[in-house]
Amino acid sequence: MRRAVFTLAAAVLAVILATPSVDAASRNGQQCGNFLECLFGGIGNNDRGSRAEPSARSQGGSYGPSTRSLISFPQGEKHKVGTIIVDTSERNLYLIQPGGKAYKYRVGVGRQGFQWSGTSKIGRKAEWPTWTPPKTMIAREKKKGVILPARMEGGPNNPLGARALYISGTLFRIHGTNNPSSIGGAVSSGCIRLTNTDIIDLHKRASVGARVIVRR
Repeated sequence: MRRAVFTLAAAVLAVILATPSVDAASRNGQQCGNFLECLFGGIGNNDRGSRAEPSARSQGGSYGPSTRSLISFPQGEKHKVGTIIVDTSERNLYLIQPGGKAYKYRVGVGRQGFQWSGTSKIGRKAEWPTWTPPKTMIAREKKKGVILPARMEGGPNNPLGARALYISGTLFRIHGTNNPSSIGGAVSSGCIRLTNTDIIDLHKRASVGARVIVRR
């Protein structure tokens, strides 16, 4: 009996030693408040002041880390505060702020053949948006043997993620994703995607009617 207890204690100690400390996890972009949360996977987020809201966390979605940073952006002085600039070659989105500053977010962009550029505005915003794939996408994926739903309600399994900003006059959106590892890649059918952590932040800051500039 004593030997079994010793073996169990040794196994628990090995797990603890192999698990990053809360401070180490925070430095690596993971936010977790205690040992169990670190052990079983906290919510990735570099911004300690803007953790995902509890109601959204309870849905079990994959949020991904925050990539947001406030940077000097002198060219932003030519644009109105609140303007969104997406540079698809850099895979970055900039939200213009006063004083030559901008919030910078890492994004995923359209894959080869689906990239675009232009100027429009935010037509509307949505929380946990419904996804209605275009008929052309449904037909294209069907040829590959992939059957897409005609409509998918918002939630953690929805590819549009936690929030969406709809770009007027287009079928494109700036939205979240249930696949945060895709951020920084050319992976979409033209939409601009952020981690759910970042799109929740951008959704709060961006206004309907704000100008959107997408450049290549």
